[in-house]
Amino acid sequence: MAHSRSAKKQIRVAARRTLRNKSLRSRYKTLVSKAEKLIEAGDPESASAAVRVAVSALDKTAQRGIIHRNNAARRKSRLVKKLNAMQAQASKA
Repeated sequence: MAHSRSAKKQIRVAARRTLRNKSLRSRYKTLVSKAEKLIEAGDPESASAAVRVAVSALDKTAQRGIIHRNNAARRKSRLVKKLNAMQAQASKA
């Protein structure tokens, strides 16, 4: 447990930041999972729109420092890769 006043304040500040960041982190995870479900469903138009929204949310969370920028880049890359594979498969059929 913290003993100094400044350490106690940092605990309070960290708790506020955690609360604020939790909702934003949950939002991008929800948007990414929705996009992945639409990709699996095979609907190119709605999937590409959902991916665009998810990528935007990932960029915003990385810009605010909630997740690391490389983490956001990796997630975006994987998502777009799945979308491109689905679109290539749809164009063949």
